[in-house]
Amino acid sequence: MPAAAVAERGDAGHLNILYWQAPTILNPYLSSGPKDIEPASMVLEPLARYDEQGSLTPWLAVEIPTLANGGISKDLTTITWVLQPGLTWSDGTAVTAHDVVFTADYCMAPEGGCQQATKFSDVTQVEALDDLTVRITFAGSKPFPYGPLVGVETPILQQAQFADCVGASAPSCTAQNFAPIGTGPFRVTEFRAGDVVTFEANPAYRDPAKPGFATVTFKGGGDAIGAARAVLETGEMDYAWNLQVDPAILNKMAESGKGHLIRSFGTPVERLMINRTDPSARLGDARSTREGGAHPFLTDPAVLGAMSAAIDRAVVAELGYGAAGKPTCDILPAPAIYASTTNDACLTQDLAGAAQALTDAGWVDSDGDGVREKDGVRLSVLFQTSTNPVRQDTQALLKSWWAEIGIETELRHIDPSVFFGGDQASPDTFQKFYADIQMFTNFFPGTDPEAYLNNWTCKSIPEPTNNWLGFNIPRYCDPAYDALAIELAQTAVLEDRAAIARTMNDMLMQAGALIPLVHRGDVSAQANTLEGVRMNSWDSELWNIADWTRAK
Repeated sequence: MPAAAVAERGDAGHLNILYWQAPTILNPYLSSGPKDIEPASMVLEPLARYDEQGSLTPWLAVEIPTLANGGISKDLTTITWVLQPGLTWSDGTAVTAHDVVFTADYCMAPEGGCQQATKFSDVTQVEALDDLTVRITFAGSKPFPYGPLVGVETPILQQAQFADCVGASAPSCTAQNFAPIGTGPFRVTEFRAGDVVTFEANPAYRDPAKPGFATVTFKGGGDAIGAARAVLETGEMDYAWNLQVDPAILNKMAESGKGHLIRSFGTPVERLMINRTDPSARLGDARSTREGGAHPFLTDPAVLGAMSAAIDRAVVAELGYGAAGKPTCDILPAPAIYASTTNDACLTQDLAGAAQALTDAGWVDSDGDGVREKDGVRLSVLFQTSTNPVRQDTQALLKSWWAEIGIETELRHIDPSVFFGGDQASPDTFQKFYADIQMFTNFFPGTDPEAYLNNWTCKSIPEPTNNWLGFNIPRYCDPAYDALAIELAQTAVLEDRAAIARTMNDMLMQAGALIPLVHRGDVSAQANTLEGVRMNSWDSELWNIADWTRAK
């Protein structure tokens, strides 16, 4: 949706924001928490960032460097950024490439405690080619070089302000860390750590008509329920972040008419993992390994397709997650450029079709006990997950639907500290997978899915020889998939990377290695009078706060 029109800077008056986790610092390089990084994003900005669709967007830079425009070298070892001309800091001084170089050196300095150091892990040099041009050199080929100085976590710092704050002295620079000078739409007027930050419009901001609000109070503390109430019921606040609250409670609050819920979706997906190996205890140490053999029926496409078709994902999403969930048929539903539509048939529950597919494949209930069998093998599964009320409700729903098509289900739930733990002696970890089916959520940080998709290569299968390490929980192994993983690692053009990623997603879905259920999102609330908000799970939720304004 287009940003709301702003007549002139500050004409919308005052804005009240509530994050129920209070900020303690406004320097993203010394914090990894959104409670600090997001208010800092009102002041500090990167070269490029991600919009609400997860698309890379130039910010302080003129354009996104690519192979096609010459911004990325042919050997993929350098990326060159060009700053917009005429940029100024909020104190009126010029922004230059030397500030960009300084910021990289600041984070890479020994003993600096930089929380974003991994973004610079492959960087060997950052240099200013002129006042507006910066070249970053990597140790080797970097097909996806958009890590350093891109996104909300690695904005540009002013060299003049932070010059004496490099290395071991970084944490002690309280004045700088509490009130950084930035290029963003606001500047700090007061910061009380653990409580509140007040801002005013940046008089030197590059768009003379923005920001819409003259002043902002950013309040921290309390809890998610209280934050929701402050926007939806009492109207004290204009925006409340991260409302991890029972969907029924939130919907009831929204009936007051003062505000409404908004949501955005990153990468988390609640999914079923299908064990393609035999988990039978009679196999001893070989259970749930390729050595122990294939699963007696969970490699049959008819069974896997029927189990998926029997699920009403819309019901699972609504009952378990409310506004924070939507049904999905893909393990890689976002960013938008990576989203496939090939598997969308699963969005419609088809119990009759599922039952018929099993019958056609020879799975019939010959003894009348309600459970189908074939060649002496019963369709009976052990379905496990972590102890969590939403997950137990989901288990019950799936058990009832599967019973309707002749599949018997035994439910089991395990304490999360055990299920997700790394105790090699425990039989109950999700990586050992001593069950037929298990359910949990996984996601990947950032927007590039290469490392995430590598989870399902053959070498990532957990087994005794690697101490059950690895995230290929279904034990899926296809040389064609592995070949695509290698191709992805060597591909630099974003559209080509996206096409490979979609193909890899589709291979996993069509093999039935995983059955996605719910694309899990983030939920916040905004006042009905607030306009211009474009909630974003890929960046700061406040990423476009310059466009926010008040309805007339």
